[in-house]
Amino acid sequence: MRRIVVHMSVSLDGYFEGLGGDLSWHRVDDELHEHFNTELRTMGAFLNGRIAYELMAEYWPTADQDPASPQAVREYAAIWREMPKIVYSRTLDRADWNATVVREVDPDEVRRLKAQPGGDLALGGADLMATFMRHDLVDEWWHYVHPVLLGRGRPLVPA
Repeated sequence: MRRIVVHMSVSLDGYFEGLGGDLSWHRVDDELHEHFNTELRTMGAFLNGRIAYELMAEYWPTADQDPASPQAVREYAAIWREMPKIVYSRTLDRADWNATVVREVDPDEVRRLKAQPGGDLALGGADLMATFMRHDLVDEWWHYVHPVLLGRGRPLVPA
C-alpha cells in the first residue's frame, strides 16, 4: 500500500510560510536539493492544492533550460514535469504538465489511490494537508526544519 507523505519546510517555531506568504527564508543548498531529488523521484504522484501547484508551475517547467541552473535544479525540473500530479481545486479549470484536476478530496477515492501499485504519494500545500489530516489520510511526515525563527506567519499544523 502506498503512503501519503507530507513533504514541507518549516521554521524552528513551526511556520511553513512567513507573513504575506514569504518563503524567502527557505534555504535549499545543493546537498538538500539532491536529497529532495533522490526521495521525490521515487514517488508515484504529487498531490497538490491549487496554490502549491501554481507556485510550482511558475518555475519548474522550464527551470532546466537556464544553463546557469545547478545540476540538482535541472534534475528536479525533469522529475516535476514527468511526475503525475493531482491538483485539488474547486476553481482551476485545467492544469498542464501531466496533471489532473480533482474538485474535492474524497477520502474513499484517496484510499483507492493509495491501494494502487506504485510509489508513495507526496502531498504539498498547507490547506490540502489540513484537509487530508481531518480525514486521517496522512501516513508520514517529512519536515525539513530550517534554522530560523519567524515569530509569525502560517503555522504548519493548524490549531
